[in-house]
Amino acid sequence: MLPTSRYMPQLCCFLLFLLLTLLLQGCEASYSGAESGTNASTNATTGIKGFTTATMTRVRPTQGSTHASSSKYRILFDNAHAESAGNADWVISGAQPDPLKENPHPTKETDWTGGLSSWGVALQQAKRYILMTNASPFTYGNASNITDLSKFDVLILPEPNKRFTSAEKTAIIRFVQNGGGLFMIADHSQSDRNMDGIDSPGIFNDLMQNNGVANDPFGFQIDLKNISSQNLSNVTHQPHPVLNGPFGAVKGSIIRNGTTMTLHPTANSQVLGLIYLNSASSSGSKNAFLVASSYGKGRVLAIGDSSTMDDGTCRGNDVCYNGWNDPAAQNSALFLNGTAWLAKAS
Repeated sequence: MLPTSRYMPQLCCFLLFLLLTLLLQGCEASYSGAESGTNASTNATTGIKGFTTATMTRVRPTQGSTHASSSKYRILFDNAHAESAGNADWVISGAQPDPLKENPHPTKETDWTGGLSSWGVALQQAKRYILMTNASPFTYGNASNITDLSKFDVLILPEPNKRFTSAEKTAIIRFVQNGGGLFMIADHSQSDRNMDGIDSPGIFNDLMQNNGVANDPFGFQIDLKNISSQNLSNVTHQPHPVLNGPFGAVKGSIIRNGTTMTLHPTANSQVLGLIYLNSASSSGSKNAFLVASSYGKGRVLAIGDSSTMDDGTCRGNDVCYNGWNDPAAQNSALFLNGTAWLAKAS
């Protein structure tokens, strides 16, 4: 029997509510399935040297744009320029290029192998980053190169000991110019680990002075010094996101055989010293240990000692120093905040 007109409005409202509920449930299921496929740490389809296709096919916003809250930021650690030479082991994992191949769900630093595994595991646990390791010459705009710089938000250069080629230097500068973040970790002078005649200060200065794009684009140079040891507390510009960011506050750092930088504000007015030697002027252009700058649409960080990122777990007979957890500093917060700032994630 048909309902009387008295109950028709209530019935219509109930049916409309039921229909909307079913539609919303269907949309939620479709979205969850898409996210599950996108964020998978492994992939049954073909990859290149362990690089998961699911990870690399994720849509990446144009450089300089704001990521949606659900997006992940792509971080590339370099291991193609003798970063593991001599007494160094500057890698986040023994599995390269994809660290998830060593352990897809790391819960502690030792789940990945390398002197930078603490850095890598901490970023992985933040669930906002996709991490890869580069093992080939840098390119920018080469779609066939799976670690082409255009596919990443941040490039980390952990004490390179092999000079960049002319093409690589141009690629790195273009990467920053177009919105990428660059982290340069230097060491003291005469720290030539592979004995090829050049060390990280010389390599970085060559990058900034002879790149085919611009001379002194970031507004600083690496000093040729070897400072044996100092606990640094001369921090300036405390509100800066590298010093006060999502991973905590940074009140100082350390030098365990390292160097400093000289600022050139006339070349780039955006250059900024964040931590200085204790004896230096915190507003001066000399003896800066941690430097931030920008160039084009991108951002740059540089620090003067690789001991700061070292977590003390190197291979074989290599002797490492656990600067990551040194109680005289907050280096873990520094590097993690720095990565977030370079990626424009904070």
